[in-house]
Amino acid sequence: MTSDIEKNPITDLKYEKNISKIVILGGGTAGWITAGTLAAKLNKQHDKNYSVTLIESANVPPIGVGEGTWPTMRRTLKNMGIRETDFIKQCYVSFKQGAKFSKWVTGTNDDYYYHPLMLPEGEVADTTAHWISLSFPYQPSQQVKNNATPSFSMCVSPQEAICEAGLAPKFITTAEYDAVANYAYHLDAGAFSTFLQKHCTEQLRVNHVLDDVIGIHNDNYGDIHSLTTTNNGDVCGDLFIDCSGFKSLLIGEHYQVPFKCCKDVLFVDNAIAVQVPYENVQSPIASHTISTAQSAGWIWDIGLTHRRGVGHVYSSQYITEQQAIKELKTYLTDSVENVDELQFRKIPINPGHREKFWHKNCVAIGLSAGFLEPLEASALLLVEISANMIAQQLPANRGSMDIVARRFNETFLYRWNRIIDFLKLHYMLNQRNDSQFWIDNRNPDSIPDSLKRLLELWRYQAPSDDDFVHATEVFPAASYQYILYGMGFKTEPSHLGYSAASLQRGKQISNGVYEQQKHLTRSLPSQRELINLINQYGLQKI
Repeated sequence: MTSDIEKNPITDLKYEKNISKIVILGGGTAGWITAGTLAAKLNKQHDKNYSVTLIESANVPPIGVGEGTWPTMRRTLKNMGIRETDFIKQCYVSFKQGAKFSKWVTGTNDDYYYHPLMLPEGEVADTTAHWISLSFPYQPSQQVKNNATPSFSMCVSPQEAICEAGLAPKFITTAEYDAVANYAYHLDAGAFSTFLQKHCTEQLRVNHVLDDVIGIHNDNYGDIHSLTTTNNGDVCGDLFIDCSGFKSLLIGEHYQVPFKCCKDVLFVDNAIAVQVPYENVQSPIASHTISTAQSAGWIWDIGLTHRRGVGHVYSSQYITEQQAIKELKTYLTDSVENVDELQFRKIPINPGHREKFWHKNCVAIGLSAGFLEPLEASALLLVEISANMIAQQLPANRGSMDIVARRFNETFLYRWNRIIDFLKLHYMLNQRNDSQFWIDNRNPDSIPDSLKRLLELWRYQAPSDDDFVHATEVFPAASYQYILYGMGFKTEPSHLGYSAASLQRGKQISNGVYEQQKHLTRSLPSQRELINLINQYGLQKI
């Protein structure tokens, strides 16, 4: 066998071979989003001299914890040629307009703040100057009452008021994928995978192989040449995408790419998930993810059209599984009569990611690349942007693949690290002293240096997109503002002072936001009302 060092990629015919056969190992949301994104791009721009094949086992059930998305999912589905009406009807979809964080700061019953999905209105410099001048010194989690300073999100966006009222982000007359208020989705992960499979195979010419992989074969270059299946023999390919979940059959088991654990920063390592029925078929549907802090973690509460998806994410270093289930049952008692009759499922979490994501002719997407925790719905977001980058920069041949792979690895290592920083921000700004979990999350040794540097900067100036290296960030500066100021972080008033014109512009923006709040809360339908109308009439086609 000839070593890789002896090969000359300039003259070797292998390196000149076109990339035309893409093989995806694993279904679920990661596999089918990847397949649909690639196939839609190829269908649109190229002829039929390519193939996208997805192999999945009938014996591997999906994890299915990622029921929340980011607004990017609207573009992803639209690019695949999917009608939003069909998606909503068949995947039990509700609209998500952000997240409400309860008890994350002080742990008291009136402690909450919002991370809405709408960007702050107006120029950041003006809105933050106005709010800082109003609020300094600021008390965390205070809302508009008794003439108190409004929360940052209430001051710069109408979306917190929309969510508190349980309203939808659009009207039945609003076209598909268009919005009055920016939105993402809550969805049934199992139904979503089935929906995507049907669309990809029937509309996008994706080949579906339902079989078990029993062998992985390399060529003389160390690239994967083929996967051997039980009933369909060898499936050959030029590019292999590992969507095999936590097993990580290709990038992990086959190539032994190391896994970087980040449990020293993000402590949670288990989740207890449960499906909760509504009281009746017309029960209200929450317009946002509800995230409620517990003694050693937090509980997610997601309202779909037919049920709620609820789960307790916790650290086994601080509480036992039995204690975690007890806290979850206590949370559910107020809304569910027979809590003990529900089925609770434990999902182990090893927070971290691969040291690189593209090796040779294999790239990992989804759980095979890594997983941190359900907070802020980052898992499906990473799937979307990973698949999109491959589609946009699909290498022409094996010779150019290493260049694309290097760029992909650099980009996504940066993105994973920024997500870790952003998630840690939610924990380390707490003021709780009721459990060691929250106290330890404030320990400087558990906070990445990159985040420490940003926090020092933000003591004196509000977060802006200029604070980050990449032009396209996973989370924009506005997301940091919502978390920072929602949790009581203080940015000092500028030592240069604020101009009267800037403060006046900021005041005008806030007044405009309040007017939007009044108008939209009077006119928008409830979540349940809009879902019922979509099921009956459908949304307008674009």
